[in-house]
Amino acid sequence: MYDVLIRGGMLCDGTGNPWTKRDIGVSDGKIAAIADLSSSGGKVEIDASGQVVAPGFIDPHVHSDLLCTRPEIHKIKVLQGVTTELFGQDGISVAPVSAETKPLWQQQLKGLNGDIGEWPWHSVDEYLQFLERASLAGNAAYLVPHGAVRTMVVGFAAREASQREIEQMSQLVEEGMRQGAFGISSGIQYPPCAYTTLDELVAICSSAAKYDGCFVVHIRNESNLSLEALDEVIEAARRSGVRLHISHFKVCGSINRPKLQAALEKLEAGRAEGIEITFDQYPYSAASTVFQAILPPWMQDGGTAEMLRRLQDPAIREQVKQEMLHNEQYDNTVRNNGWDKIVIASVTSEKNRELEGKTIREIGSMQGKDPADAAFDLLIEEQAAVTMIIHWGVEEDVIRVMQHPLQMVGSDGVFGGKPHPRLYGSFPRVLGRYARDKNVFPLWEAVRKMTGAPAQLLRLSDRGYLRTGYQADIVVFDPLKVIDRATFDDPHQLPLGIRHVLVNGSIAVRDGEYTGVTAGQVIRRCII
Repeated sequence: MYDVLIRGGMLCDGTGNPWTKRDIGVSDGKIAAIADLSSSGGKVEIDASGQVVAPGFIDPHVHSDLLCTRPEIHKIKVLQGVTTELFGQDGISVAPVSAETKPLWQQQLKGLNGDIGEWPWHSVDEYLQFLERASLAGNAAYLVPHGAVRTMVVGFAAREASQREIEQMSQLVEEGMRQGAFGISSGIQYPPCAYTTLDELVAICSSAAKYDGCFVVHIRNESNLSLEALDEVIEAARRSGVRLHISHFKVCGSINRPKLQAALEKLEAGRAEGIEITFDQYPYSAASTVFQAILPPWMQDGGTAEMLRRLQDPAIREQVKQEMLHNEQYDNTVRNNGWDKIVIASVTSEKNRELEGKTIREIGSMQGKDPADAAFDLLIEEQAAVTMIIHWGVEEDVIRVMQHPLQMVGSDGVFGGKPHPRLYGSFPRVLGRYARDKNVFPLWEAVRKMTGAPAQLLRLSDRGYLRTGYQADIVVFDPLKVIDRATFDDPHQLPLGIRHVLVNGSIAVRDGEYTGVTAGQVIRRCII
């Protein structure tokens, strides 16, 4: 007698092989049998006739680092089939921190990761222990964030690190790897990671590579200098031996569309020479990030408080306005896309709640201000706890990237306010809109991009595939009905067609409804 018996489904096992019809028996949180189990029984039985049975989806780029502890909020991830998430993204996350850097990061990350009150940790291990004591709807894995490590050694100063400081950062990365992280992340577009050098990247990546960790990176520029930015991280991987994974791969701005083919060719060339390169992508032609990313990197020298102080200086404001119009040396969101394609996603104050969902150009018109002044004033009023959506491209390019064999699906979802719809719909959107309706690739290939591919990235030994002895993270979905419903105008919409979800053998979603089960586990790369 199995704890759970899933009968008659079309199994897409995560390898990319076409579906096969088998039953699955689950016992003690693991897959106990994959066979014809018609003569067996289960304490709970699920009729999966006409349904696809797949491994639980693994999201390799999220910002659930804090709100994963609030299952009443975080449940939206298991409701779209996601059973495992990779935290610590973009080099800007919650551990490690020191007594000095913790309050800085609490302020810096409030808009991106949310606010759960005090952080009772400093090290990566203490943060993971905190998660282990929490009630998690899904599983959690972690990357050592470059920015957190850098601030412990250098602070938020806009300068190159000394050799001694680079050695200290490398030691902190190794410590995080020994405590269970799967690799290192950096967001070279974002301060303080933006102040790094190639030598610094090589050193910290070498520390991760010692433990077969990966380097997950938001490159320095995703628009006019995207090819140069790819060269930088490929060279870091070449010299360090680390496995390279590009976050939310794209080329932004209509003027830069011709660069996309060359960008893909760079990744393929690196792979051909023996560098293990992969990338994730969300299935939309719009991005989302912290609003202060509109500013030139030098504006954030010293951290958020210094940035806000500078924004109150009329001379500096004028200088920033001119840079946002003309400077090509950073990933200039305003120059590349325009104020009419930048939308406020979330704020923290009720006073400005009405601005959520409006473009900066609209806000400037409402307030009788230049759009840049409206943007600066909003950052000051909200103490920088603001997120935005940027409409940067076209669906044709999204599909082109999606079809690439090195691609895997990631959401990069950010909670709060009027969020990007990718938070609610990324995985069902790929299954429904792209695999089924647009026939971009077979359904079983879509499943591979959500399961086996990210499992290989993380070197997971017991998740990502439907195999006997693996953890029973399982999704049952209707291939004819699965679809996202979240839109930019109405993003808080759950998908259709995700019928049942098991997390470590427990039923977290039954008949499309969250059961309240919190069976998620913290997955460490190794045991301390």
